[in-house]
Amino acid sequence: MTEIDRLRPVYQADLAGGLDRFFEPRATRCPWCSSERLSVRLRTRDFLQHKPGRFTLEQCRDCTHIFQNPRLNAAGLEFYYRDFYDGLGEKQLAGQFEGRGKTYLDRARAVSGLVEPSNWLDVGTGHGHFCESAREVFPETRFDGLDLSEGVKLAEEHGRVATGYRGLFAELAGDLANTYDVVSMYHYLEHSTAPQAELDAAHQVLRDGGHLVIEVPDPESRYARLLGRRWLPWLQPQHLHFVPLANLRQRLESLGFTVVLEQRAEAHDPIDLVAAAWLTLDDLAPREDAPWHPRPPGRFRRIARGGVLLAGALGVVLAAVADRLVRPFAGRARLSNAYRMVARKES
Repeated sequence: MTEIDRLRPVYQADLAGGLDRFFEPRATRCPWCSSERLSVRLRTRDFLQHKPGRFTLEQCRDCTHIFQNPRLNAAGLEFYYRDFYDGLGEKQLAGQFEGRGKTYLDRARAVSGLVEPSNWLDVGTGHGHFCESAREVFPETRFDGLDLSEGVKLAEEHGRVATGYRGLFAELAGDLANTYDVVSMYHYLEHSTAPQAELDAAHQVLRDGGHLVIEVPDPESRYARLLGRRWLPWLQPQHLHFVPLANLRQRLESLGFTVVLEQRAEAHDPIDLVAAAWLTLDDLAPREDAPWHPRPPGRFRRIARGGVLLAGALGVVLAAVADRLVRPFAGRARLSNAYRMVARKES
C-alpha cells in the first residue's frame, strides 16, 4: 500500500464533514484598520494542491489591506497545510528551498551594511535554508530559527540553526524578550492569522537598536491584477493577509521602529509569468494521484495530462524567458511581486 492509499481514507473522512467547518464566520471589519468598507478583490481556489474549497480575498476600501474572508480556522489551516510543507510535499518543497541559495544570499546582503549581529532569529524558518546560506555573509553570527512545523527541529538536527524553537511566535516572545540583534520574517507575515501581533512580538524580542527584516508579497504589484487568480503570491488558501507597504511602515513607526530600508525591485522574484503558465496547464489537466481525491486517476486522465503538458511546454519556456527579460524593469514598472523592509528598534 502506498502512502497515498494509506492517507486517502483519512482525507475522505475529513471531507465528509463538509468544508464549511474549516472557516470562521465572515468578518465585517478590516483586521488592519477596523473599517467596515470592504469589497471582494478575488474569488479563487487551491491551484497548487488542488484540494477542494473556494476562497475569497476582500479588500478594505480605506487602508487597502487585503485579507482572506471568511478566514480558515485552526482545523482549516491544519487541513490545507497538511502534506504541503511536510509529509507528501516535503521532498518537493525541500528541493525548491535548497535551490534558492542565491535568493537567500541576496536577502542577507541587503542588511550587511546596516548591522553586524551577534545573533539572529529567523521567524518562519522552515527547514532553515536561509540561515545556512546567510552564514556565508555573517560567519560570526549565531542563527536561531522559529517555526510552527516540525521542520525547524530538522533544521536544528542538520546544523542549519543553532536552536530551533517550535511554536507560535507571539506565545514564545516573552521567553525571548530583548534577546536578538536581528529578527527576520521572510514571506512569513502573510501566513499569520494576526500580523500586527507578530510585529508586536518582534519588537519585544529585539534588543534596543536591533533590526527587523520583513519581506512579503506586494499586493500593489501590477502583476496581481494582470494575472488574476493565477498570480502565484495569492497562494490560496495559505496566505491570509496582504499588507501594502505604507501600512506596514506606519505600523512599525507606531511601535517605535525607524524604517531604514525599503526595497521593491531587489525583492522581486522573476517567476510571475512562468508560474501563471504552469498553473494554467496544471489546472487544465490536474496532477497525479492525491489522497484528497476520492479515487486514483484513470489511464485516460494520465494520458491527457501528459499531452497537455507536452503541448504547453513551449509556452512555459517562453514565459520563463519573458520573466527574465522583465526583471530589470520590474521595480520601475511596479511589477515587483514582493517588497522588503528593514526597521531599527529605537531605545
